[in-house]
Parts: sequence; structure tokens; C-alpha cells
Amino acid sequence: MKHFDAAATRAPLGFERLVPALRAAFAAEAQVPPRHVHAIENASGDKGAVLIMPAWSEAGFLGIKTINIFPGNGARGLPGLHATYVLYDARTGVPLALMDGDELTAHRTAAASALGASFLARGDAQRLLVLGTGRIARMLPAAHASVRPIEEVTVWNHRPEGAEALAAQWRAQGWAGARAAAPGPEGLEAAVRQADIVSCATLATAPLVRGEWLAPGSHLDLIGSFTPAMREADAQCFAHARTFIDTPEALTKAGDLLDAIAAGTLRAEAVQGTLAALCRGECGGRTRPDSDERTVFKAVGSALEDLTAATLVWQSSSAAASL
Repeated sequence: MKHFDAAATRAPLGFERLVPALRAAFAAEAQVPPRHVHAIENASGDKGAVLIMPAWSEAGFLGIKTINIFPGNGARGLPGLHATYVLYDARTGVPLALMDGDELTAHRTAAASALGASFLARGDAQRLLVLGTGRIARMLPAAHASVRPIEEVTVWNHRPEGAEALAAQWRAQGWAGARAAAPGPEGLEAAVRQADIVSCATLATAPLVRGEWLAPGSHLDLIGSFTPAMREADAQCFAHARTFIDTPEALTKAGDLLDAIAAGTLRAEAVQGTLAALCRGECGGRTRPDSDERTVFKAVGSALEDLTAATLVWQSSSAAASL
């Protein structure tokens, strides 16, 4: 059984490879049972959740991710999410590898965000706004730049110092114009109004983005909230917009969608399609590359994405070993 640490897991997961791999995986067939979710609360009052996410495919691989989510970790200077991934031979059940689940989760989530945008964002989308400063948020410019001509990158966070630090990190990586939005709700509103793509990767439990702020032709990408208690966008974000989801599970798990359905700004049957339907050509994305229609992509994550990323890591290692 091989062990892939963070660096070894990260190396094969460039978005130029991972985004197309996800597109192929969603277009193909795989078995993805519903995730198991368990609430955790210890004697000190710390609250978290444990998710167990299995998937297997005809390619002969079976994978199981265990992911621990503790939103209070931010106050401790720790990431809110920690995960491990075990890859097996699906024909025999033999364990093949233990991988860094944090790297898999961050890369596959950012790649799925970009995959959604490849169908739904305007073809000339250049201005990206990122909400959040965590592991996934850090990767979103590179992910979206693999599918759209991103030139301007802005970050907003409820802790302004975190936004400033991430903007500086992006500038060091070559995003010369990366900047932090002005702090507070006023700064967020101004940044949203100017963005072509608004990508939310937070653990928020109250809406951050308001529908009235979104510009015509903009694409709203919601990838942070994954439980009924979490939400990043208010109900008006879904009014007069074409909404897509990563998997049908989003309609029962995402607080954003549940709020919009309850408010009447979204009907479940009016959701335009899933990532699988988009990748198979069973539904259309943006009607025209330059249209002023608003689009929304709501994701709660899929074990298929983890399996796809883990398979890339395993196959890259096997190819290298055969040289």
C-alpha cells in the first residue's frame, strides 16, 4: 500500500489535466452512494461533522474519503477541513494507496467549479471575485484561468487581514493585479457588482451575496455550503437566473437552494441540469457566450470527483514507476 503525502498527491493535479478528467468522469458511468454525515460535538462545545464518501467506477478503482469539518478552526489558525483518502482495487478490495485527502478535496472542488464555469460563465469573463481565504479559495484563480481568460482577481473575506494576505500570495504567484476588496458589506457589494464570476468557498451559515448586487451576464459559483444549515447566497440570487447543480443531492443538502425554494425564487423542477447532464450534452449551458443572462452553479461535492483525482494520482505514479 503506497502512501502519497501532500506534495506527492498535489503534483499530478494540475487543472489542465484535472478539469478535463472530471468532464470525462461525469460523462461516464460510476457508482456514487449517498454520503454519510455525522454531527460531532465534544464536551468543550466544539462542533464539527464527519463525512464518509465512497465511489467506484468501471475503470476498476474504489475509493473512500473521510472528511472532518470543524468551522471553529479558523479562530485557532487551523484549516476548517481535514481529510484522508484510501484507494482500492475495485475487483479485489485490495488497498492500493493512502492519499492526502485535503489536497484531493481542494483540487477537485476548484476543478469542479471551473468545469461548471466552462459551461456557464461568459466566454469573455475576465474579472473573478473569490469569497473566502481557505485552501480551496486559494486555488480558484488558477482553476478558472484554465477555462476562461481571467485577468483581474479580487478576494473578500470577513477577516480583512486574511484577504490582504491571500491577495499578496496570489501576486507572488504571478497574479500581478490581485487585490483584496474593501472590508465589510459595502466592500463586498462593490466587488460583486464588478465581477464576471463570483466564486464562494466559505463555511458561511448566513447569506453573503445578495441577488440585487449581481451584474447582468454574471456567473455565481457556490461551492462552500453543503448542509441545510449553510448558505452563501440569498434567495434573490436565484430569481431570474438559470440554475445548475453538481448532483441531485444538492437539492436536499444545500441551504442556499432550500431557502430559495421556500421563498419561491427557485422551483426544484426549474433547475436546468447537473454536471453530468452538461458533460453528456443532455442540457445546454449558457445560451450564448456573450449573453446577459445570469447563471448559478451550486455544488455540494461528489465522491466521483475524489475518485477521479485519486485515479489521476495513482496512474501518474504508476506511469512514472514504469519508466
